[in-house]
Amino acid sequence: MPHRFFRLLTVVWLGSLLTIGYAVAPVLFTSLDRISAGAVAAQLFRIQGFVGVVCGILLLGLANVLVRRGSEAYRRLRWLIAGMLVCVLLGYFALQPFMNAMREAALEAGTDVGHSVYAARFGILHGVSSVFYLIESLLGVALVWKLPASTGAATTEQGARDAAGKVAG
Repeated sequence: MPHRFFRLLTVVWLGSLLTIGYAVAPVLFTSLDRISAGAVAAQLFRIQGFVGVVCGILLLGLANVLVRRGSEAYRRLRWLIAGMLVCVLLGYFALQPFMNAMREAALEAGTDVGHSVYAARFGILHGVSSVFYLIESLLGVALVWKLPASTGAATTEQGARDAAGKVAG
């Protein structure tokens, strides 16, 4: 059962990451004005940040449980999860507060951040944050790709069935 929960958490994290970052955010910026799109996108990325932290911590815990139960395939996956977790912590929880402060300061000055004195610094932080998001996404794809095709118990049961079939046939 833990392996199924592991898979579910993995697809929730990666699915929300890909959907928000590569589908919803671009649509927002093509459909709304920059200020509104930025505000909505910031809220969505805030939610995504918390989803990433919760999923990352739970996945690391589950991977440890599965490794202790003898599923060695999950030993390697912990590094991918840790990498994804570092990306979300740095990208959202380290850089985003600075970006939000710049956005709010620009709005208080009566302009959007893109037309403010903060534009260059915001652009740099946004670029670095985007790189962390891309790395997190690629690590997530690798995590899904490397998920074990079956659990050890299922493989053992299938092997027993195959051996029984050969003896009976």
